[in-house]
Amino acid sequence: MKNIAVIGAGTMGNGIAHTFAQFNYNVQLIDISQASLDKGIATISKNLDRMVAKEKITEADKAKTLSNITTYTSIKEGTQYASLVVEAATENLGLKLKIFEELDAVCPDDTILATNTSSISITQIAAVTKRPDKVIGMHFMNPVPIMKLVEIIRGYNTSDEVMNFTVELSKKVNKIPVEVNDYPGFVANRILMPMINESVETLYNGVAGVQEIDTVMKLGMAHPMGPLQLADFIGLDVCLSILEVMYDGFKNPKYAPCPLLVNMVRAGKLGVKSGEGFYDYSESRKAENVSKQFA
Repeated sequence: MKNIAVIGAGTMGNGIAHTFAQFNYNVQLIDISQASLDKGIATISKNLDRMVAKEKITEADKAKTLSNITTYTSIKEGTQYASLVVEAATENLGLKLKIFEELDAVCPDDTILATNTSSISITQIAAVTKRPDKVIGMHFMNPVPIMKLVEIIRGYNTSDEVMNFTVELSKKVNKIPVEVNDYPGFVANRILMPMINESVETLYNGVAGVQEIDTVMKLGMAHPMGPLQLADFIGLDVCLSILEVMYDGFKNPKYAPCPLLVNMVRAGKLGVKSGEGFYDYSESRKAENVSKQFA
């Protein structure tokens, strides 16, 4: 396998493309707009510059990584030679089902179709294809080039061959794969999102302020960043979407999103990407706050 297509040039997609390209795979990065692709490539280049500055890679390594990525605005053109496609579009069920229907129609019959979904059923996604045995979840962590974990999620019909191949491929790009079963939120977000939601509830109920809540979790529980800062980094809209998937899947009130989180998303306060969330990411402070995530 040398050709890997990645659907979506956003935060997760460009990170996945970066990772495979850095390990000398030919990557076809696909998005609906050239502007999104240009922004994704710029992000990859900036992250590679950071690695060069830290002497983790050389300038030649950076140039080689970038040369391994080709961009496309057409799924059909970008996936025609792909042995694996990793979908990393927005965490929206309708959108993902539409993408997988198209992928199933245009990809070679032996192409494996993976999704980077953080909460949606792999079985449900696979059901819209004629190759459910070749559909699997690869949930990378953000930032992808740095974080080691990949949750590997087997759908109801995923074959052992595809499962074993995906595990071995993850190891080849220096990740640590962990196999989990197909339930809403899998493992990472089934544990993480209720913690973030409870942190928002704690703020909503006036128990403590934003910095106080995060400081307790950082100093008391040795978390590298507080849950509210982490929510800003993930994106409050993404957190809300994942909670809604789990609430719908389990029908358990403990997964019901806090009203404060819902209102912040409605108001467009999405965290780092919008410039404001639980913290201020205005231009005067944005560079400082974002750089801390990679310190």
